Amino acid sequence: MSGIEWLLDTNVVIGLLKGYDAAIALAEKKGLILERAAVSQITRMELLGFPGLADDEEAAIRSFLNACRVVMLDDVIEEQAIRLRRSGMFKLPDSIIAATALMLNAQLLTLDQGMSRALGRVESRTEG
Repeated sequence: MSGIEWLLDTNVVIGLLKGYDAAIALAEKKGLILERAAVSQITRMELLGFPGLADDEEAAIRSFLNACRVVMLDDVIEEQAIRLRRSGMFKLPDSIIAATALMLNAQLLTLDQGMSRALGRVESRTEG
């Protein structure tokens, strides 16, 4: 077992770092503990690759990332991401993040309702 309960989407990390009410409420509702949370490698790239990122913002992002795990892409995640992308329900970055959550058997925390609905449809097809 990975010990990871939650995979954080990029928008949740940004929301937490910026103090957005929706992200904070979601984290509180789920009882988020960063030591049991992770982000996908793609989320790390999205966060740190943002154009015009100020030094203090980068430092805050790196501090946040150090408090949780970063899950690197591997062949299993890649294959699942390909299947999700081919379904037409996900953009490529979202398919990688969703695939990572599925492979970890972790709950995806996202503010993107469309992504949540699509992942729910995928999960319901794989159960039972």
